[in-house]
Formats: sequence, structure tokens, C-alpha cells
Amino acid sequence: TGGWALLAAILIMGARKGKYKKNGSTKVIPASNIPLVTLGAFLLWIGWFGFNGGSVGTISSKENADAVALTIMNTNTGGLSGAIVGWLLTYFTYKKFDITMILNGALGGLVAVTAGPDKFDMYTPILIGAIGGALVVWAVPLFDKLKMDDPVGALSVHLVNGIWGTIAVAIFVDGVSYWNQIKGILVVGGIVFPISFVVIYLINKI
Repeated sequence: TGGWALLAAILIMGARKGKYKKNGSTKVIPASNIPLVTLGAFLLWIGWFGFNGGSVGTISSKENADAVALTIMNTNTGGLSGAIVGWLLTYFTYKKFDITMILNGALGGLVAVTAGPDKFDMYTPILIGAIGGALVVWAVPLFDKLKMDDPVGALSVHLVNGIWGTIAVAIFVDGVSYWNQIKGILVVGGIVFPISFVVIYLINKI
């Protein structure tokens, strides 16, 4: 949902001044405060335990409490594997460590596993999160090539991995229809994107 809304905002507001040069190159505009970026990512990560764990709805029985525990563990391993893959891919691709890409890899893994953390076994989220971290590393430069300026990589984290995570439920959970998952993606996009586009367009004009 956030990814579709952000896509509308980026298309309306355009790139930051100086981001894309006339010769076709892209200027990297680094974060102004890395400790705050890191703190923000960790607060999101910790908050995700309440978000996903709370989504189970109740802990009034042993079965429900076990489901909450599994959900929180799967959330954490998804984020951890996303961070590790983001770190490794960034290093082997660019020969440098990029803390913002590592953190976004973690957030990508968290997003990817969120569609069904209570439905997976304890190992599947490691794979789903790892793919999520890789998708972030690959999608960030892709959006730059498309001249879509995404200052914090949120399109890669939320839109790309929101779609991947929704489809992953159909891949890894028995009895879940691919079409139902794809329909969910299309319905959310079909509602959120045009409404966001109109609202942000009007705000931008005012």
C-alpha cells in the first residue's frame, strides 16, 4: 500500500535537483545522518514484532501463543537474512559496504515475510527474506535507470517486496491460490495508486 502511494508521489514530484545529470549519470545523494538512519531501521525492525505478532489477534490459548511466537521468530529471521544478503550482494557488486543498503535489505526481508509469517515453517522465511534483500539491491539501481528518484529506497523495500511477499505465500503455503494473491496485489494497486495520485497532485499544486 505504501509502495503504490510512493510511486504516485515520485511520478508527480519528480527527481531532486541534481540527482540525474545531463550526461545520463546519477549523482548519489547520501543520507545526512547515518546514526539516525540506523536507529530508525532498528525501531522499525522491533516494531515489526508487534505489528506481525499482533496481527495474529490473540494469545488467549497455547496454540495462539505459539502462533504469535512463530510469527515473531519468522519476522526476525526474514529481516536478518535480508540484511545479510543485502550486505553480501552490495559488497560483491560494488566492493564496498553500504550501511543504508544493508538496512534496506533487512527492511526488504521484513516486508517480504509479512504477508504470512504465521503460515510458514521456521526455515522458509530465511529464503523469503534473502530473496527480499536481493531484490532491494537489484531494484534500487533499476529505479535510478528509470529516472525515478526514490530517496530512501522505499519503492524497492515496500512495493517490490510487498509484491514478492504476497506471491511468496502462494509459493510456500499449501492451498493458497496464486490468482487470489495476484488479485490482491492488483486490487490494492488499483485503489491506492489512483487515489494517492489525485490527492498528492492536488497537494503539490496547492
